[in-house]
Amino acid sequence: MTTITDVTPVPAPAPAPPGPKRRGMGAGKQLHAGPVTYAVLVLFAVISLAPLVWTAIAASRTNTRLAQTPPPFWFGGNLFKNLQTAWEQASMGTAMLNSVIVASTITIGTVVFSTLAGFAFAKLKFRFSSTLLLMTIGTMMIPPQLAVVPLYLWMSDLGWSNQLQTVILPTLVSAFGTFFMRQYLVQALPTELIEAARVDGASSLRVVWHVVFPAARPAMAVLGLLTFVMAWNDFLWPIIALNQENPTVQVALNSLGTGYIPDDSVIMAGALLGTLPLLIAFLLFGKQIVGGIMQGAVKG
Repeated sequence: MTTITDVTPVPAPAPAPPGPKRRGMGAGKQLHAGPVTYAVLVLFAVISLAPLVWTAIAASRTNTRLAQTPPPFWFGGNLFKNLQTAWEQASMGTAMLNSVIVASTITIGTVVFSTLAGFAFAKLKFRFSSTLLLMTIGTMMIPPQLAVVPLYLWMSDLGWSNQLQTVILPTLVSAFGTFFMRQYLVQALPTELIEAARVDGASSLRVVWHVVFPAARPAMAVLGLLTFVMAWNDFLWPIIALNQENPTVQVALNSLGTGYIPDDSVIMAGALLGTLPLLIAFLLFGKQIVGGIMQGAVKG
């Protein structure tokens, strides 16, 4: 007969002491910035807004007051008068319309053509692709001042002197934009997605429209913003190719404050007028641009 001996139960191991609780690391929890982060953000915001605020203050004062020491640190009562003077003296209505046409056309052309070229360099296989890409990147190392004389002679031969297409055509595509879109599409656009569209019978145009453009939308938004700001602020080539009869904003601002003693308050008023469209564009499309940047960051 077998005897069953008593078995002493083994005690369960004691639970480990709870570790430090991590804030904001769980799923669905948001990370909260501390007071130091907010202080740094406020500091950078103040530094970034200081030139714009000073421009508005100087535009609201007289030229005599701006020449005094210390300079004014608050707004005066001549803002609307100086704005009206700058508007009439520099033909700002025509200049702003021309700048909107030039900047918008250059932005659309650069974004579309750079996306197509970037897609070709990133996903299509063709001969001398690496060589062509290196040549495209190499053009970024050439100073734009070297191309002014031959470019002006070329535009004169075409009969486009003092016309907007003279400013639009040379900058309708960008080497930087091509390289930027190529680097983005290498990671953001899977090759399998293109092959699946090909299997479904999609043409090249349909692949670009329904596959490439949606995948490249975040980078296209960033490139469009950078291109629009660059085209709006461009001064060197427009001042050579255009005159005061058909100016862009930057060419028109060059005619402000002329005389033996330049009127700095009117110049600042004109600069403020030239900056307002960019501020309005940021206010209207800033949310979409930031959303595109964040979408691209999440995909990356």
